[in-house]
Amino acid sequence: MSTLPTSALQCAALLALGVVCLVLGGESVIRGASRMAARLGIPPLVIGLTVVAYGTSAPELAVSVQSAFRGQADIAIGNVVGSNIFNILFVLGLSAAITPLLVAQQLVRFDVPLMIGASVLMGILGLDGRLGRLDGLLLFAGVLTYTVVVIRQSRRPVPAPVAAEYEHEYGGSARSSGLLANLLLVGGGVALLVVGSRWLVAGAVTLARSLGVSDLIIGLTIVAIGTSLPELVTSIVAALRGERDIAVGNAVGSNIFNILSVLGLTSLLSPTGIPVSEPALRFDIPVMIAVAAACLPIFFTGYAIARWEGLLFLAYYGIYTLYLVLAATRHDALPAFSLTMAAFVLPLTAVTLVILGLRGVRRPPGDPNLS
Repeated sequence: MSTLPTSALQCAALLALGVVCLVLGGESVIRGASRMAARLGIPPLVIGLTVVAYGTSAPELAVSVQSAFRGQADIAIGNVVGSNIFNILFVLGLSAAITPLLVAQQLVRFDVPLMIGASVLMGILGLDGRLGRLDGLLLFAGVLTYTVVVIRQSRRPVPAPVAAEYEHEYGGSARSSGLLANLLLVGGGVALLVVGSRWLVAGAVTLARSLGVSDLIIGLTIVAIGTSLPELVTSIVAALRGERDIAVGNAVGSNIFNILSVLGLTSLLSPTGIPVSEPALRFDIPVMIAVAAACLPIFFTGYAIARWEGLLFLAYYGIYTLYLVLAATRHDALPAFSLTMAAFVLPLTAVTLVILGLRGVRRPPGDPNLS
């Protein structure tokens, strides 16, 4: 028989049920929205950057809004920052480790720089210790502008091979299901997301307090991973099916949506805005910015994410998570771990990224080294 107290068992049950509802809800939203978008002839990359990315980011939106209204600002911030780090290092890393991913030139030239810019903007707006309603308005205006730009780009002619492949992948299911059925899928998915977010936040906060772990750490790890499961599943399935534009676009688009829309709406709706803690400003937000910036030189290497680069992403997520655990528990190994990272790992990584960037600039597109 388990020796866990009843409260801990209840927390675990809430967390598990919340994650299940989020995953099912995200899948339902994506399925319905993708079929409706397919009927409009939207190309795969745009689907990944908008419909799929926004759908899989719905859990982050629901969790952050719920947390802000309950006065748990660290979870709202930690959820977005942790999800963005998870999306790049773990989601893209695992997807590329399974099968190397080709990267569209549009992502390198427009969407990834925008993701980096949005990350930097979030850090600047949070320097005063709070994301207020004016900050939220600025961020949300950014996602509206981005969506309009992407939709306008989608009106450009789609190459015949891409159109044929997309029609084969989605066309039949889109025609066989009516608009009402897809709307019901989306509506039911949103309902599951709302319920799942409530259970997940309630379980995470109770568990954090019972274990003496801060809300920021819980938001950066358990909640961030739980709400990023739709992105993870979607990108892996897309990569395995050969829909690599959707796999990469989903992660990049989700990160843009998380900052501009999730934090923007949460700041607008929260009566007092979202406080930004000193630990987040000092460590987690800079890590998020660095991870976003690391995408450019890696994407530049033949416009691809090679398998070894995916494994490197996974290793860095493991290092980041280990640091969070050591810091939260104030483990004796933390000083030595931090010194090793600062003296060896980070400088070596910076040199590697510079070399990759230089190689990418000299190498023509379409010549990726995917070994």
